[in-house]
Amino acid sequence: MMNSIQMVRREICEVGRRIYKRGYVAANDGNISVRVAADRILCTPTGVSKGYILEDMLCICDLEGRQVAGHLKISSEIRMHLEIYKLRADIHAVVHAHPPTATGFAVAGIELTQCILPEVIVSLGGIPLAAYGTPGGPEIFEPMRPLLREYDAVLMANHGVVTLGRDAMDAHFKMETVEHFARIALVAHQLGSVKTLDLKQVGELIDLRERFGIVDRPSCQIGEEEAQASRKESPDDLVERITQQVLAKLERSS
Repeated sequence: MMNSIQMVRREICEVGRRIYKRGYVAANDGNISVRVAADRILCTPTGVSKGYILEDMLCICDLEGRQVAGHLKISSEIRMHLEIYKLRADIHAVVHAHPPTATGFAVAGIELTQCILPEVIVSLGGIPLAAYGTPGGPEIFEPMRPLLREYDAVLMANHGVVTLGRDAMDAHFKMETVEHFARIALVAHQLGSVKTLDLKQVGELIDLRERFGIVDRPSCQIGEEEAQASRKESPDDLVERITQQVLAKLERSS
């Protein structure tokens, strides 16, 4: 276990206060969970505002959703978290919230996968949109399953956002990144022009990401204009570009 359970409890409560203060949740919305052992998940209970959560209010359940500790009842939405933990052995924390701008994109049916911001490309690649599923049951997770195999952040149609991380704060920071990206994308749409990065620029960011040790993550979607330009690339230019990429990688590995 990376941290003591007491430290994890404090971190969950801190994340709860942060997402409430930032308006990512209202009333008793949202959930936070952390894997504290192979078959033990520490999680927020149902019916409590995340802005006022206390350490002794947190619950522990197993991967089948059976509550094993805590005087308050676990949320039915914890089942989505459990499926994520079963799917991704590398993930140790999940945050589910309803940040207004990102959720607005989810309600509008617009995913956040364009190659716009370098920070998003490096940390998340993109934020795809999962089809709607009824909250609290298995239906909510099935549309998300193929996306969460690759992505650490997913928009949930007509519902909200879920982010995955190595710990609760990491998952929270990814939630902040999603909402920040959504706000910027919204302003760009309102201004009537969204300029995406081109293939070369995205490739450089992917290389940078790998140097940071972030591997096996998806990329973003190149804009149509940039994609058309890449299709016009001559065979000689294509060979030259690939050769340079190979030489650069060999140089870094030597």
